Amino acid sequence: MDNAILIAGPTASGKSSLALSLARALDGVIINADSMQVYRELRVLTARPSAAEEAAAPHRLYGIVSAAEPFSAGRWLDLALAEAALARQAGQVPIIVGGTGLYFQALTEGMAEIPDISAQARAEAREKLEQLGSGGLHAVLGEIDPVMAERLKPTDPQRIVRAYEVILSTGTSLAEWQRRPASTPILPQPWRGFVLNWPRAELYSRCEQRLAAMLDQGALDEVAALAAMDLDPALPAMKALGVPELIRLSRGEIGREEALAAAQQATRRYAKRQMTWFRNKMCAWNSLDAQDSERLSEIIIPFIT
Repeated sequence: MDNAILIAGPTASGKSSLALSLARALDGVIINADSMQVYRELRVLTARPSAAEEAAAPHRLYGIVSAAEPFSAGRWLDLALAEAALARQAGQVPIIVGGTGLYFQALTEGMAEIPDISAQARAEAREKLEQLGSGGLHAVLGEIDPVMAERLKPTDPQRIVRAYEVILSTGTSLAEWQRRPASTPILPQPWRGFVLNWPRAELYSRCEQRLAAMLDQGALDEVAALAAMDLDPALPAMKALGVPELIRLSRGEIGREEALAAAQQATRRYAKRQMTWFRNKMCAWNSLDAQDSERLSEIIIPFIT
């Protein structure tokens, strides 16, 4: 079978469980499409599959890099395409699952290639972030690249740094690079895309319950170990859901209930942004009612066989 299955959905929507059911039924290989589950230090807090789940079916691109490394969509795309090709060559079904919309967009539509960023520009961007903070660097970006500054919130340091280093290194706005035709490979057909949907209130409740359970499962120890690595706070892993709040909890700056409430609020906001992305950018994909979890595998399989 050459078909590939793509499963997208917001955090806590049941994607991993569905992917495992499909992998068992179809001799599938599960390929991660979540930008935080690539980090090996964050198994609990990013809800990576457990060791038992990983043993039940092949899982690829989970926990593959250190939190000390930045990890780009372009790098993920290269790895995901390679894993999907290997699965197909072996007669297995690639099941690509995650909540990072940009990864799926790159996989199915390609990416405009941006020249390598100079080490000098990268270093200057991070130095200015440290000196000026996210809002200050956003203001500086507005002077040299007003188009990208208009698109970005002053509270989004990761994307502000990226936009700043791109224009500094290349002399061209990231917006212009993104407008150029995609030049990277994409996932060959045939494939079928599915988006899991929950009523908003129920999804928020699932997010909140899962975060509370993560604290009981060792998330605080996990984040304390991450904090002990003394990494650049601008690194993507340091911005993972729950990390900033649990770092403050581990340092005794806030209490457990305050940390949990703040992390739950951040997770609800992220889930809302994910749902907006899927609704606007993946409207042609098959929409599935995630509440019908017992039948989802049965619904999907006829689409691809």
